[in-house]
Amino acid sequence: MTIFLQQIINGLSVGSIYAVIALGYTMVYGIIRLINFAHGEIMMMGAYFAFVTVSAMGMPFYLVLIVSMALAALLGIAVETMAYRPLRKAPRISALITAIGMSLFLQNLALVIFRPEPKRMPPVIPRFPVRIGPLQIGTVTITTIILSIVFMILLDFFVKKTKPGKAMRAVSEDKEASLLMGINVNRTISITFAIGSALGALGGVLYSVSYTQVFPTMGVMPGLKAFVAAVLGGIGLIPGAMLGGFVIGMVETLSKSYISSQWSDAIVFGILIIVLLFKPTGILGKNEKEKV
Repeated sequence: MTIFLQQIINGLSVGSIYAVIALGYTMVYGIIRLINFAHGEIMMMGAYFAFVTVSAMGMPFYLVLIVSMALAALLGIAVETMAYRPLRKAPRISALITAIGMSLFLQNLALVIFRPEPKRMPPVIPRFPVRIGPLQIGTVTITTIILSIVFMILLDFFVKKTKPGKAMRAVSEDKEASLLMGINVNRTISITFAIGSALGALGGVLYSVSYTQVFPTMGVMPGLKAFVAAVLGGIGLIPGAMLGGFVIGMVETLSKSYISSQWSDAIVFGILIIVLLFKPTGILGKNEKEKV
């Protein structure tokens, strides 16, 4: 039982990272109906921003987090402005191909700038075990879970209670009506990309601190698994991204512990296939009827 509870805590830690990354997917999809496949690479760039900030300037963890998220937000705005905005009225397949191209561009940019060799993330969080009864939990795990939950709550408050958040909800419902009501749609979409990218950077920093490595392709698998989490919970829904992230984290951790570490990725992506076959709207999603 102790081992099982330990794995549940590990699953919550991994799921927290997937959840904050999935929020970026679901926010962008909710606004412009685009699967931003470059989101995993923005997560990777956020990890590199943290690595450079720690290595070159020796900043404390909270400043590393702020700087990384701010730079990733600017990167997200730049990607949206240069790559996606010109294709706003183009067929969706064009934007999708552009997202894949942007993903490859950011990967290769990181390869050129930082070289392919993995970098070791300095220990920005003091590592020591915290005992709770028979359980032993690391400080990195506790920090990851707490930060993820805090930022999820802040995002939910922002979307529901603030004026830009209400504008985002309006644009997601109907862009044309939002324009008629005086909402600046372009600015609202840029804010969405900035917040989603900042959350991706948060996931990248927590991932690199947990696994102590940063490398150009590190965003591929976490990005895909976060996408699975967003689809599982109900893409376009913030609570769905949170729920999906925790479920995928649990499934991956328990699969590695009790089935096989070699099969864990196959099981995660198998869940995506099952969801798309039997409930494509996700756990919290609702079927929408379209009039012909």
